[in-house]
Amino acid sequence: MFAARVTVGYIAPEVFSCGRVSYKSDVHSYGMMLIEMIGGRNDLIVGTDQSSEVYFSDQVYKLIEQGYVRELHGELKEEEEEIARKMALVGVWCIQTDPTQRPSMSRVIDMLEGSSEALQIPPKPLLFSIALVFLNL
Repeated sequence: MFAARVTVGYIAPEVFSCGRVSYKSDVHSYGMMLIEMIGGRNDLIVGTDQSSEVYFSDQVYKLIEQGYVRELHGELKEEEEEIARKMALVGVWCIQTDPTQRPSMSRVIDMLEGSSEALQIPPKPLLFSIALVFLNL
């Protein structure tokens, strides 16, 4: 018998709330991977105690809003900063709580191959907003 192995931070919210798995769940996982790649750390930063846990993807979104993608990975050359900004924007698009707002994988590829200036900042993802997922059933 085979058992699925997953990293919890990569699992889409609808999988937890409804048990639904779709290609949009894979898009979510890919987005978390992109975000982790640019930040060089996991999706969860653990502080001194459990009450101080902060979702890394939420920090990424805030840095994108403020235009500080460089702070995710330290000093970057201009070209590297462009790539990191693009990965951050695409990553946040991919982790939208509402699966219908996530791009398809073919769209993700188009976004990664295009200019970051053409990408809009996505809506802020509501992390594990199960109520939102249930409203869209």
